[in-house]
Order: sequence, then C-alpha cells, then structure tokens
Amino acid sequence: MAEWRGCGCGGGLQIRRDATRCGSELATRPLAGKPAGANRPPLQRGGAEPRLQPRTRGAVTRKAAEYLDGLSEDAARAVLARCCSARRWVEQVLAARPFASDAELLESAERFWWALGREDWLEAFAGHPRIGARTTDAAARREQAGVDGATAATRAALALGNRMYEERFGHVFLICATGKSADEMLGALRDRLGNDPITELRIAAGEQAKITRLRLEKAAAS
Repeated sequence: MAEWRGCGCGGGLQIRRDATRCGSELATRPLAGKPAGANRPPLQRGGAEPRLQPRTRGAVTRKAAEYLDGLSEDAARAVLARCCSARRWVEQVLAARPFASDAELLESAERFWWALGREDWLEAFAGHPRIGARTTDAAARREQAGVDGATAATRAALALGNRMYEERFGHVFLICATGKSADEMLGALRDRLGNDPITELRIAAGEQAKITRLRLEKAAAS
C-alpha cells in the first residue's frame, strides 16, 4: 500500500492512498473554526433532490429569458452549453423556449437537471476544471477567484485533495466556488471525501445546479 508524506501543508501529514480511508486521512487537519460536517449541504428526506432556495419574490423580470429567447438555435445552444455541458439538458432547455420570465427559465432548467441520470450528470461535471488548476475557461476563472490569493500550502493541499477525490469517486470535485475562499473550498473537499459515492454524486449534482443557475442569470451580461 503506497504512502504519501508531506503534502506541503506542514506538520508531516501522512496520507494513505487507500480509497476507503482517504477521506478521514486528508481530514486530519480541519480548518480552524470549521466543525466536522460544516461544509456538507443537507440532503432532503426520502432521497429527494436538494432544491435550491427560491429567490425573494418581486417584480417579474425577463432579462435572461428575453436574451435566450432572442438567440438563434445554434447561438442559444452554445450559451446553454457554457452554463451546463450535459447535452440532454441543453437540448431540453432549448426545446422549452420561449420563457415567460426569468423565474420560468430557472425553474425549468432546474427541473430538467434533476430529471437527468447519472451519466448526464457526469458529462456536466467533466466540463469543469479542477479547483485551483490553471484553465482557459473564463467563467471558471471568475468563479474560482478565491484561489488567486491562496498560499502555496493551500494550493498543494487542493491539488492532493483533488487527486484523492477523483480516485475515490471517479469524477472531478465540484463546488459552486463563487464567493468562497480557497480555504473554504479545501474544507468542503476534505469534508466530502468521507461521503459514500451515492451521497456525494447527489451533492455534486446540487453544486452543478447552483453553478448553472448563476451562469444563466449572468448570461445576458456576458
């Protein structure tokens, strides 16, 4: 069984490359003030998908919907693919045009997402770069801006954690990074390494739903 010593975080942390134990090993250095489980989003009872919190009610807006409705089919497909790279999701949203409001667009997009299967979700996950990795994806760079000022030790820990996560779950670690610091993202990664694969798949799907919503809301301004 291979061992890795010294992740660059200091303290001589020892990590065993064992998929069944990697979560607890990496989590031996929790962030200050972060109790275990603090970063894990709650799952709803009965296995239902973790729905996003509704926006505060107010005036009906059509900025994103009007923009998407006004595009040609090919242009709209390209915009949607930048929001979520699951092809079945893209085609379903495209076929649902026109939308009466931004709220209808966002609700439809989320409903279509949760009706997809595992392979569609994995296709969407694969469209994201690793947290902390160099990328030419402008949207991902903006969303991961919290990594820009990270220390070398935090970057090294993220790189190691990304590899361990992928070995355990078979897909990239996905988190809605907007507004989060590198340490917050690292804390979530460490916490989620302890999940079972089914639970983690749904958590990652919930993070993709958040990312998709934010990107749809910003599409008209891009």
